[in-house]
Amino acid sequence: MSRFKSDEERTPVYHIVEETFPQLLTIFNGLVQIANPSLEIAEFMKLICKIFWSCIYLELPRQLFDPNVFNAWMVLFLSVLERPVPVEGQPMDPELRKSWGWWKVKKWTVHILNRLYSRFGDLKLQSPDNKGFAQMFQKNYAGRILECHLNLLNTIRVGGYLPERVTNLILQYLNNSISKNSVYTLLQPQLDVLLFEIVFPLMCFNDSDQKLWDEDPHEYVRKGYDIIEDLYSPRTASMDFVNELVRKRGKENLPKFVQFIVGIFRSYDEAPAECKPYSQKDGALLAVGALCDKLKQTEPYKSELEHMLVQHVFPEFSSPVGHLRAKAAWVAGQYAHISFSDQNNFHKALHSVVSGLRDPDLPVRVDSVFALRSFIESCKDLNEIRPILPQLLDEFFKLMNEVENEDLVFTLETIVDKFGEEMAPYAFELCSNLANTFWKCINTSEANDGSDESGALAAVGCLRAISTILESVSSLPQLFVKIEPTLLPIMRRMLTSDGQEVFEEVLEIASYMTFYSPSISFDMWTLWPLMAEALTDWAIDYFPNILVPMDNFISRGTAHFLTCKEPDYQQSLYKVLSTLMADTNIEDSDVEPAPKLIEVVFQNCKGQVDHWVEPYILLTIGRLQHAEKSYLKCLLIQVIANALYYNPALTLGVLHNMRVGPTIFDLWFQMLQQKKKNGQPANFKKEHDKKVCCLGFISLLALPAGQFPDDALHRVFRATLDLLVAYKDQLVESAKDAEADYEDDTNGFQTDSEDDDDGSDGEMGMDDVEDGDETDSINLQKLAAQAKGFRQNNDEDDEDDSDDDDDDYSDDEEFHSPIDEVDPFVLFVDTIRVIQVSDGQRFQKLNQSLDFHYQALANGIAQHAEQRRVEIEKEKQEKAASAQ
Repeated sequence: MSRFKSDEERTPVYHIVEETFPQLLTIFNGLVQIANPSLEIAEFMKLICKIFWSCIYLELPRQLFDPNVFNAWMVLFLSVLERPVPVEGQPMDPELRKSWGWWKVKKWTVHILNRLYSRFGDLKLQSPDNKGFAQMFQKNYAGRILECHLNLLNTIRVGGYLPERVTNLILQYLNNSISKNSVYTLLQPQLDVLLFEIVFPLMCFNDSDQKLWDEDPHEYVRKGYDIIEDLYSPRTASMDFVNELVRKRGKENLPKFVQFIVGIFRSYDEAPAECKPYSQKDGALLAVGALCDKLKQTEPYKSELEHMLVQHVFPEFSSPVGHLRAKAAWVAGQYAHISFSDQNNFHKALHSVVSGLRDPDLPVRVDSVFALRSFIESCKDLNEIRPILPQLLDEFFKLMNEVENEDLVFTLETIVDKFGEEMAPYAFELCSNLANTFWKCINTSEANDGSDESGALAAVGCLRAISTILESVSSLPQLFVKIEPTLLPIMRRMLTSDGQEVFEEVLEIASYMTFYSPSISFDMWTLWPLMAEALTDWAIDYFPNILVPMDNFISRGTAHFLTCKEPDYQQSLYKVLSTLMADTNIEDSDVEPAPKLIEVVFQNCKGQVDHWVEPYILLTIGRLQHAEKSYLKCLLIQVIANALYYNPALTLGVLHNMRVGPTIFDLWFQMLQQKKKNGQPANFKKEHDKKVCCLGFISLLALPAGQFPDDALHRVFRATLDLLVAYKDQLVESAKDAEADYEDDTNGFQTDSEDDDDGSDGEMGMDDVEDGDETDSINLQKLAAQAKGFRQNNDEDDEDDSDDDDDDYSDDEEFHSPIDEVDPFVLFVDTIRVIQVSDGQRFQKLNQSLDFHYQALANGIAQHAEQRRVEIEKEKQEKAASAQ
């Protein structure tokens, strides 16, 4: 994939390269021909190699595809590859030696040839323009490069020196060759020597590993779990090569490799204690762990895995050699998910891994933590772990104070997730320890100028684990009060630009804290200005995440939101929303949370924010004039619907003064009638959307005569009936889906289907699906979904009419609002009855405006409303009884 987006961007660079490319070739050729080149010449050659590599990486230059030019370069590169590195002048220090100029030239040459091979080695992936060039490259050079690479690797076999990065790159080339028949055919005759005398020894524990283990165990752990180190590691490249070999060419290679590993195990067992090949046993265990996916699904190995673990892995838990104890824990974790015929073997492995948490060697403790996560995930009976949980957590706390490792945090997260509310007694201490570890990681990262990737990952892991803990104790609100002082400093610091790397995780914690606490404290309110400032400054991409705690602040702290003047939260919110909604450079999808926040204000502050109706409608109409995406248009129309529900007379007055009333209602009706190719509505697809529109229309119907034109009122009446029927049908469908999910045990969603009346009407029945009647457990699940990012369904534009869009009618955004307690069917029928009693003539006109079809709909809605009254009363009684 090119780094350039267009030919226009390439053109200036093309010209520069085309002008210099011939000169570079001439210079490089001259340098290669020098019989006794100096180190300065090596540095110059390295520079040209880097320029050439950059040209290939950026898909430049055109001259590369000229066969004569390309052949000239390839002859030179192969010459450099084959040419021995001068012995004289090589540094003895390993770090200086690998950076020595001549080894750098080798590295960049291998880099270039690898890049060419990855681009042109597979004919099936080539465009017609490149196919001829790729065929020429594969025919003339792929095999010669392979031969040069194997010769370089042979240096390792005879005890010579080859830099780790060069070894890694060569193994990557061989890895890519396995699937190419022409190159693999050339590789096959030397494959056994390569596999058993070069690749396997690279997988074994070596003297450098032992030195690092003894002198700096923290660095050993860091390197072992560092993704960046893996990119340069010969050991990782060797594991990848073996994996690819048994995956693509397993029929002829897997049996002989397994037989070789079994031979290592046997030799180790037979050797006396003072002569045991510990290093080879370590490599064999690494190979077994690396091949776990293949072995777990391939007979006859699949049925022998438990025996292999018992005979060759478990004994190393008590090995006198630390690195074998660590490797035994790691391998056991790789196979924790297999079906043990003897559960005692699973228990033995589990307890051995737990014991490893107290090992005197740090790397053993860390590898044991890594393995423990797999055992906890696989454990069918948590009673195996429950008695030792306090001690387990103690060991975790000690390790967290000693090492910054994200896998440690991930295991802790798994424990919390498994034990749920049982973690409550440990929640405060867990959060405190995670917070301390978080600050430690942040301070380390800052001290290293942000270059400490492992520390940054561990910091993110700490916050994720805290979120998991908060979710697990969500039914214990008083715990949140106790935890708040520990977490508040993290939120205050990381909700600024300093926290951009962890912003999403911190917002998730803020979402839990503002939702589950008994009340939102004044200290928590200090987060509002930070979020508002970030949103208008740099955090627009996080608007959906910021929406959740802001919603909680308004809906759960309504009184403070309305009365506080220092700071003025109402004014602050308007300033943020006006800045974002008025900026037409902000994409429609990025501004979608804005109308949702206006909805939160109108629904939660009903009758208390009259002075904000006009400003927010002005913002809404202004954005509506520029909106292109249908989903944003729906949200903006729903602001009008919410304003009508808030105060219909005031809203109509604002629309009238703006002279946009007829235009808005015409657009609204048009969007309601718009269909997709499959006949389904194109807009207002979610249950919530339909309900908001219903409440807005019903509020118009409730206005006294003369405040709304009769002809428009008749359209509103019919549109309301259509919406109510569509809403009812969607609720029924959602109930069926929820019941099916429950029966299939796919998502654990709890329903109250056992309370359904057996004789409920199939067409009108809507038991257990009303928005306002969720059980507490469902509330928790909804908040969890909300706090995970207030997931958005960025619906397709009007022109996207895919008939198989299964998400059109799913309510991905599960949240709470005051309208949950409002039943639109009952409200509609009660409104019509009020009109009938207070203004019979008006009621008659409305009734007469309906044809037979709409009269039938009205009768059905009336019947369903009475059924809902009975159900609502029954649900209230059940809730009261449950509370008692």
